[in-house]
Amino acid sequence: MSESKKRNVPTAEFKAKVGLEAIRGSKTINEISQAYGVHPTQVGLWKKEIQEQAKTLFEGKRGPKPVAAHKEPELLYSEIGKLKVELDWLKKSLGSACHDPARMDRPRRFSVHGSAMCSGQRIPRHGVCTAKAQASR
Repeated sequence: MSESKKRNVPTAEFKAKVGLEAIRGSKTINEISQAYGVHPTQVGLWKKEIQEQAKTLFEGKRGPKPVAAHKEPELLYSEIGKLKVELDWLKKSLGSACHDPARMDRPRRFSVHGSAMCSGQRIPRHGVCTAKAQASR
């Protein structure tokens, strides 16, 4: 029975070291491959990969890093959650305030942008309860 030989997987640091030495050009690729025990074709591939990816080192701009695309939906969902909590709180506080008949008669002006209440009309502060107030009168 023959023993199975483990495959030698070079680390990224080793690949960079061999590839940079090939880029320097002080030795031939064959000399480098013999010195490090790597096939000459592999040395050439590592050299080529370093040269292709060297341009990406300096592409980044200074300043804050952009938000990753996979995190953007998470941020939006968290914002939606916050808005729902605020809306629920407002509904609850308006619901409890509507039971105060003294407050029902005072007209208020809403300035909620993007809704039907933005027309500048004078409407009761608690428009939700106007039907209840009229029915009780």
